[in-house]
Amino acid sequence: MMRIWVINPNTTRTMTDTITKCAVAVAASDVTVTGITSEIGPESIESHYDEALSVPGVLQAVQRGEREGVDGYVIACFGDPGLDAAREVAAGPVIGIAEAAMQAASHLGTGFSIVTTLARTIGQSAHLAERYGMQRFCRGIHACEIPVLDLDTDPNARKIITEACREAVEVDGSDAVVLGCAGMADMCKEISAELGVPVVDGVTAATLTVQSLVTMGLRTSKRGEYALPPAKVYATGSPAAG
Repeated sequence: MMRIWVINPNTTRTMTDTITKCAVAVAASDVTVTGITSEIGPESIESHYDEALSVPGVLQAVQRGEREGVDGYVIACFGDPGLDAAREVAAGPVIGIAEAAMQAASHLGTGFSIVTTLARTIGQSAHLAERYGMQRFCRGIHACEIPVLDLDTDPNARKIITEACREAVEVDGSDAVVLGCAGMADMCKEISAELGVPVVDGVTAATLTVQSLVTMGLRTSKRGEYALPPAKVYATGSPAAG
């Protein structure tokens, strides 16, 4: 039985529940998907500061997973916080949802738009598009100006996000939309049906990427940068490797 942990880098358990349901829905019958809520860090991630403070919780979760024999991990935040560090620690594949969503969208058309939460996070999405070699596909990044924690509580959230996606497609001339927040994971099918274009959720894309890599018997290379970190003493509160 394959085991995949979907790690929510923020500490909001209701968001973990939403993320986990979406991941479980696409996983194979012989795959156990477990949602993990970070034990330390911010309640939502909406800034560089939040992202930096979320990384220790991500690494703590991956280290625990390694002790428990987990096969692979999804980092369920669109900033992909701690991705490289987690790959150093983990034996199996670690996939970030932004990375997986952009790559999936690039297969579905000649260009995609990203619709994220707050405008202040647009630069972070642009940086990731550049890092992942997705600049030639990414035609625009748009914000719906809904705070992460309001995605579950604002009764108009889905409508606002749908209209932001519609505008993005029209303005950018895009063939697909990438939803730029794990908290939007359960909205993609309805938005896609309304707009008539593929709408990609990174949680499901990353879950299936991990599942595929593990099925192929592939693990994170430990030659070079993703080798285990050197053993050393860490100050109290820091997540030591190993």
